Amino acid sequence: MGHLHRLIAFDLDGTLVDSRRDLADSANQLIEELGGQVLTEEQIGGMVGEGAALLVRRALQASGRGERAHALERFLEIYDQRLLNHTRVYDGVADVVRHAHGRARLTVLTNKPTKPTERILAALGLRDLFEDVIGGDGPHRRKPDPAGLKAMMSAANTEPERTMLVGDSGIDLETARRAEASCCLVSYGFGFRRELLDRKDPGLVFAASAAELRQAIDTWLERS
Repeated sequence: MGHLHRLIAFDLDGTLVDSRRDLADSANQLIEELGGQVLTEEQIGGMVGEGAALLVRRALQASGRGERAHALERFLEIYDQRLLNHTRVYDGVADVVRHAHGRARLTVLTNKPTKPTERILAALGLRDLFEDVIGGDGPHRRKPDPAGLKAMMSAANTEPERTMLVGDSGIDLETARRAEASCCLVSYGFGFRRELLDRKDPGLVFAASAAELRQAIDTWLERS
């Protein structure tokens, strides 16, 4: 049962699943309802990663509408209807997760609210692969605060040197850094920025594809 003492936590959006179009379509519907200027999918994708409230605030500001009362609630209503229109698991990533399953405790740590996170994982056939899911509306502060990751480490009875966070953004890297855990950043994700390639943080590796992610996880498991 030694695998229970190794933990791999995965981010959701931009790491496990490509949800950018559904998020962008939902944000743009909200913007249109409020009379703002719609944004590109790429623009909105760059706003994802720090929770729905901040995504809505950024999108409305960029559209020229500013903050609006009840905008977050309306966005969540819209997104609930669009949640799985286009969202898909990245090619090959489900196989990577299955490959790691049983070799470490697998979890999902995301700033996305818990309910849509659970719906996406279940609909795409991934939920049973993860022992725990912590969303941005849970009892812990959102990433980059390390509280959620540390809670997962405690549940796994593990330590930072036997913990890896897989994500696609600087938020994920900062979360791992604060928890003193290893980090694998996937450059295929829509939260990835090229300047991250210049980072030399201890325990940081990069993966440009599912195949590279599998290799990074295998290498880490051999060493941990």
